[in-house]
Amino acid sequence: ILEATAKASDPRVRAVILTAEGGFFCAGGNLNTLMERQKMALDDRRTMIEHLHDVIRAIGACPVPVIAAVHGVAFGGGFQVMLGADIRYVAPDTKLSVMEVKWGLVPDMAGTQLMRHLAREDIIRELSYTGRIFSGEEAFNYGFATRVTKDPLAEALATAKEIAGKSPDAIRAMKRIYNAAPYATAADGLLMESIEQDKLIGSPNQIESIMSNLEKRPAKF
Repeated sequence: ILEATAKASDPRVRAVILTAEGGFFCAGGNLNTLMERQKMALDDRRTMIEHLHDVIRAIGACPVPVIAAVHGVAFGGGFQVMLGADIRYVAPDTKLSVMEVKWGLVPDMAGTQLMRHLAREDIIRELSYTGRIFSGEEAFNYGFATRVTKDPLAEALATAKEIAGKSPDAIRAMKRIYNAAPYATAADGLLMESIEQDKLIGSPNQIESIMSNLEKRPAKF
């Protein structure tokens, strides 16, 4: 993930897709890893958690949209990685869980911060307190999934292709605005819109967006 998001600084990259081969997206940590963490010194455990946070930060800081294509299982850390994406396509029979309570722990890959922007607090608490496994359909109803689809990867590729046909300057500007929105005041958010718009208006890619539409042809950015 860190490598993929780092490469997104290349202006030729228009979107990043997070998926996995095999039968599941990510089953999270295992019991052996948890047992090893118990033997670590406190500073080492905190450093390890910071590295986990770095993964989520990298997804958020990625300058282009990140699309998660989720199937099979997304438990614990895997579920939290999914939440970090801009867009989340999930198969209906996917099994998801805020699993950490099963091991007597709390979510530690930014799940407590990500979930609160997506779902009602009582739902978040119920899932976190119980560790209950829920389906892709439920994830959509809760607000964790953007769309439920039988083929999440095909849907992600189609969306990435559509994004790639839009002005990369506008897409990257929108991601900056949306990333800042939960933490900005209304006034600061509106100011950011104005600043980003001023940069875009009259720029080569903005003019190409207009001309390609008028001439009914694919844009060349």
